Amino acid sequence: MTVEAAAAGVATLNRLVRGRYRLRSLLGHGGMGLVWRAEDEVLRRPVALKQLVPHTSGSEEQWTESRGRALTEARAAARVDHFGAVRVYDLLEEDGLPWIVMELLSGRTLKDVIAAEGPLSVGEVARIGVHLLDTLQAAHRAGVVHRDVKPGNVYLCDDDRVVLADFGIASTAGDDVTVTSGEFAGSPAYVSPERVRSEEVGPASDLFSLGATLFAAVEGRLAFDHGPLFDTLNAVLHDPPAAFVLAGPLTPVIEGLLAKDPHERLTAEAARADLQAIHHLPPPPATAAAA
Repeated sequence: MTVEAAAAGVATLNRLVRGRYRLRSLLGHGGMGLVWRAEDEVLRRPVALKQLVPHTSGSEEQWTESRGRALTEARAAARVDHFGAVRVYDLLEEDGLPWIVMELLSGRTLKDVIAAEGPLSVGEVARIGVHLLDTLQAAHRAGVVHRDVKPGNVYLCDDDRVVLADFGIASTAGDDVTVTSGEFAGSPAYVSPERVRSEEVGPASDLFSLGATLFAAVEGRLAFDHGPLFDTLNAVLHDPPAAFVLAGPLTPVIEGLLAKDPHERLTAEAARADLQAIHHLPPPPATAAAA
């Protein structure tokens, strides 16, 4: 079953899920499912419902993995008690499909902002980086490695919150739920070298992905983009990032986060201190008007 077929055959607008959540609009879809805007008719508040569906033939193995992904994502997000992580309210099942009930985030993803407006200012990227580091450190203290930090999973909310979402491929200490698919999980331009090598990953892997995210935000392009999957992953393993043009004082911080060796990578504490200092730098002087 494809994602589109699942949307047409399993969930439709105004459908009531589990007698409580009224589907209002489809917010988006990806490889692992669909996200709906819904109304909680019991508590009378808007929520987001993520419907996890297999995106291949719909075999029993795929259905089982879909449920496993939902449980992994819900557990991981629920363990991170931080305002910078998306809040999970419930995990339920209907018609054999798992649904995750989450807070409805306002604003846009960082990916959408970059696409619409181009590169962000150095100060704004530093601010975003500080917030993401705070959230990642909270996740790591809780034993959660996100493994998919990228602009599409970062929400710049209307209330100035910076929220990390989509814990669908997170690894959680002590969790016995695993993903069995042999498909590549994550976005190749943001994945860490140790993940490419199929090594055990820890918090440093998220810091590499954060560096690639900050590069995209300030430069408006990818740090590692060589087209085909294999070529991009090879660049992550062996090539330096693309040339820095707009990053200015962010350059050494991002370079430190993008170190190939996780043991040589900039630590979260050092990166946060550097980003905090950059965020508080005075804005550059205005260019004098031409005579």
